Amino acid sequence: MTTSDDGLGFTQTKQVTLFDAAHPLRLVCGDQLNEVVIAYETYGTLDADASNAVFVCHALTGDAHAAGWHQGDKHPGWWDTMIGPGKAIDTNRWFVIVPNLLGGCQGSTGPSSVNPATGKPWGLDFPLLNMSDFVTVHRALVAYLGVRKLHAVVGGSMGGMQALQWAISYPADLDNAVIIAASSRLTAQNIAFSAVGREAIVRDENFQGGRFTEQGVSPDVGLTIARMMAHITYTSEQGFQEKFGRQPQYAESAPGFGVDFAVEGYLEHQGEAFLTRFDALSYLYLTRVMDYFDPFADSSALDAVRADPVRFLVLSFDSDWRFSTEQSRRIVRRLASAELPVTFRDIQSPWGHDSFLLEIDPYLATVRAFLEAKNDYRGTAWGRA
Repeated sequence: MTTSDDGLGFTQTKQVTLFDAAHPLRLVCGDQLNEVVIAYETYGTLDADASNAVFVCHALTGDAHAAGWHQGDKHPGWWDTMIGPGKAIDTNRWFVIVPNLLGGCQGSTGPSSVNPATGKPWGLDFPLLNMSDFVTVHRALVAYLGVRKLHAVVGGSMGGMQALQWAISYPADLDNAVIIAASSRLTAQNIAFSAVGREAIVRDENFQGGRFTEQGVSPDVGLTIARMMAHITYTSEQGFQEKFGRQPQYAESAPGFGVDFAVEGYLEHQGEAFLTRFDALSYLYLTRVMDYFDPFADSSALDAVRADPVRFLVLSFDSDWRFSTEQSRRIVRRLASAELPVTFRDIQSPWGHDSFLLEIDPYLATVRAFLEAKNDYRGTAWGRA
């Protein structure tokens, strides 16, 4: 890995087998996986006492390539605004770990991987996943890398859900959790958006009951539509208006049912570009994990973290209507009701849910200040309340 003053330079994605037939992954649903391969990247240097590790959990369609460049990249990693030398997650200071999560499609075991028992892609025979399963695999990766304790777990959107689950299930693993533009329980509207996206995929004639890879086809139309609709929810009315308004796509065109407006061209591009980097089955499985995520439903959910408190930072964006500020406030209220150390900030931004990926100075400064603050809170009244 090479570095520069304003970026990480070139980075490399690695793979590791974390579970095998002798040590299978036992899932929340009761099934098990006899082989789990995880793709991951690391940035920075681990201290001699392995005390400076920051684990980054990615959102729905993310992957292990969060920062820096791969050969042939047109753009850097998906969170290059956040991670790098001198950035909010400063790789001169922190050893950063980023995996492609279980169920993904960028080098990690997922529903399009080969089932060792059959020699064919899993398809819909792949077991249903739970947010806690992601955490189990993340913990195995941390152990493999020789990290005894994490300084922080950080995530946006579904990544924030993973960070929340980890912090309340295994608080001894980490000192800090940063939960950005996330939710502890999807609203009916959120579930509805994901349901329509999944229906578009399943009803594509090329879906073939999930066996499309074996048939040499792909449900591209359905996946494109799912991405186009999801992308509408990731920005705001103000963001769309400022960027596109009612601008025509072409200088001259006759009215019809093609791509007449610039915003239509943008969505079409987003949908088509998505086909080159994501898999329809992963989209089905990962969106369903979010639908069922409800960690506070268990009355004892916060018992472990009350006994060994983690320091929380919860961030939202005022124009995010997909995972609204109110959903972040719900997380804050639940944590505060357990008398846990929690900091909350709602950031002004016109760009909706996608704001967590963008270079917004107050947002990035807040994350950096939180991670670098020297707060000795363990063993205080927070843990004895």
